[in-house]
Amino acid sequence: MTVATELQRRLDLLRAAHMRGAPDYAQRKKALAALAGALKTHEAALLRAVDKDFGGRPHAETMLLELFPLHDQIRHARRHLRRWMRRRSVRSSWFLLPARAFWQYQPLGVVGIIGAWNYPLLLTLGPAIDAIAAGNNIMLKPSELAPRTAEAIGLLLRDAFPLDYADCATGGPEVAGAFSALPFDHLFFTGSTRVGHLIMEAAAKNLTPVTLELGGKSPAIIHDDYALERAVQRIVTGKLYNAGQTCVAPDYLLLPAGREARFEELVRKTVAGIYPALADNRDYTRIISARHRARLLDLVADAQAKGARVVTLGSDTPEAGDRLMPPTLIFGATGEMTVMQEEIFGPLLPVIAYRDLDEAIGYVNDRPRPLALYYFDDDRRRQDHVLASTLSGGVTINDCIYHLAQHNLPFGGVGPSGMGQYHGLDGFVTFSKKRPVMVQRAFAGTALLRAPWAGRQKLLRAMLRIASR
Repeated sequence: MTVATELQRRLDLLRAAHMRGAPDYAQRKKALAALAGALKTHEAALLRAVDKDFGGRPHAETMLLELFPLHDQIRHARRHLRRWMRRRSVRSSWFLLPARAFWQYQPLGVVGIIGAWNYPLLLTLGPAIDAIAAGNNIMLKPSELAPRTAEAIGLLLRDAFPLDYADCATGGPEVAGAFSALPFDHLFFTGSTRVGHLIMEAAAKNLTPVTLELGGKSPAIIHDDYALERAVQRIVTGKLYNAGQTCVAPDYLLLPAGREARFEELVRKTVAGIYPALADNRDYTRIISARHRARLLDLVADAQAKGARVVTLGSDTPEAGDRLMPPTLIFGATGEMTVMQEEIFGPLLPVIAYRDLDEAIGYVNDRPRPLALYYFDDDRRRQDHVLASTLSGGVTINDCIYHLAQHNLPFGGVGPSGMGQYHGLDGFVTFSKKRPVMVQRAFAGTALLRAPWAGRQKLLRAMLRIASR
């Protein structure tokens, strides 16, 4: 049996179960509670798996950035689920009276979810929570770049749900390719823009709707009036979570010209306070693979060869095989450097000087629309100017990354940084069909809206006059 045939068999099992009856409100709440319980039961195994996949990732970071958001997302969905599922009446169009009209959200069927390696729990199970809340059956494909975590997710799902409700396919590129070609009712992907093209192409053959959570180069802009020390602390924190392997990490910084020396001094101080040493510091996450680390080193070498001033923070020499990549500032970054052409996904921060705010805005707008934008300024007028003059997937003002944790805000990219959105109600809507319903009465004016048209001309002209007012 081929990989594609086996995956289709498993999808058919999920679809048949869904066709026997989609989960109702009580069943969805029970399923969300079962997932929360499984997360608690498997917590230690999940923490170990993520740590091993990264070659060193602090349990505290996984708890803060993955497990806590998942539990809070489940709590939020359970609290609001009844309201999200409620049928909503609307006014009927005047010419269709006395009909009544309403809409309601209904599950799509079976949702496929392809997770990412950088946050292998959150970015695989997070969309699954929204899909479950919307009443769907689910099939997951965790990233093969975090194989231990993928296996742990599979065990967790088997512990929490029957195979005809939630399934997990693990494996390499062959499995991923076959998975994306399955005729799901919705396909959700988190990953690179390059692979996003391939996912969309595969899904198009089945007319499968897709949500693409991609990435891009998310800028941070510091205004000259903003407290530089506070901005540095927040940018460094956001940048160095997961050693920069975060899709919404600040990818480059636009800094007022003349503040470079002070900025470097503050970054050195901040990094030293968070990570007094690097080589033996288990609080600092390692890079996911030797290949990814080599790519980051190549980005630094390329920038240096093309005239950038590179500042490496932390001079400790890692042991052989340790995939440590130190925090690195790249001053004088230009568009010719590869580091300014690709999403970095590591602890490198290019710094670009600007003279006035409109120059910084222009720099951002000359590039593909990013997944996130960060602006540091207490002036409300200038904040509004930046918001009106730019477009990005999301925005955090005076901090980094945390807009992602707002359950009542959608999360998603725009253009090259993604398509569609999820989180909270928006995730529920993404995995639902907003189904319109009209109920006509026994006696209705629509009896006049059919041939023969003789004698209907005055009625039609009266309708046109009303509609064109």
